[in-house]
Amino acid sequence: MNNQTKGLLITTLGVLFVVPDALFVRIIEADGLAISFWRNFLTGAFTLIGLFFIYGTKTPQKIISTGKYGLIYAGFTGFSSILFVMAVTNTSVANVVFILASMPIFAAITSWLWLGERISKRMVWTIFLVALGLSVIAFGSGSNANAHWTGDLLAIGIASSFAVGLTAARKAKAISMVPAIPIAYIGAALAVLPFTSPMDIIPSQWGLVFLHGGFFILISTTFLALGPRYIPSAEVALLILLESVLSPLLVWYFIGEEPGSWALVGGAIVISVLFVSNLIVLMRIRPAKS
Repeated sequence: MNNQTKGLLITTLGVLFVVPDALFVRIIEADGLAISFWRNFLTGAFTLIGLFFIYGTKTPQKIISTGKYGLIYAGFTGFSSILFVMAVTNTSVANVVFILASMPIFAAITSWLWLGERISKRMVWTIFLVALGLSVIAFGSGSNANAHWTGDLLAIGIASSFAVGLTAARKAKAISMVPAIPIAYIGAALAVLPFTSPMDIIPSQWGLVFLHGGFFILISTTFLALGPRYIPSAEVALLILLESVLSPLLVWYFIGEEPGSWALVGGAIVISVLFVSNLIVLMRIRPAKS
């Protein structure tokens, strides 16, 4: 198996395992912050165990070696993870995932402000059209019983926060940020702990809680950290768009939460624009390789 096939397979699996994320948040009968605690704690704890399995006693040094950029990455990634559950509990799943699809736009802006990277004409048009799609989604939040502008704002906070984390990882691209993942998730769990009672989970819900954070998010986080090592970032971005399409459909199918016509129109704009934009990048990369 060559690197291209390996990267496609790993990244696709990572995306597919994150698709049920919002559905779990919807069907677990518990306080949103309690769900956030277990989602983050289980993912962080099992990732840490995995690191000890791979690196043994060198694991603490591996974590420390991520340096200040590792702290930035962990801080903003953990913060975005907290906001995800809050966003899903305050607006429709469709609104959240469609807004999250715009994360590459926030990453481009962050890279321009922080790293001084030039924003191309293609990206200027992409930003403009994605902003149009987000405006349509926001406009429709007033007419959809499942949606609300507060959750939409939280989703924008997720996209922008995670973009800062990714930019920090790119700033220190010679250093693997995988050892910083447990710090991000366990830190997020500890941050919400004073505001919730994580043990107040209905006994029948514990299976879903562990399946959510200890399996689906754990595997997704691991695979999405490994996949981009083998394929271009534009290709990763295209595959991640699958979540924006499949997640609302999954929630719609299982619990009947309709996205709403405005969310579908706005989401279609966002996804289509990003799809074409990333496809253009891939078409430029591949001829250069041949």
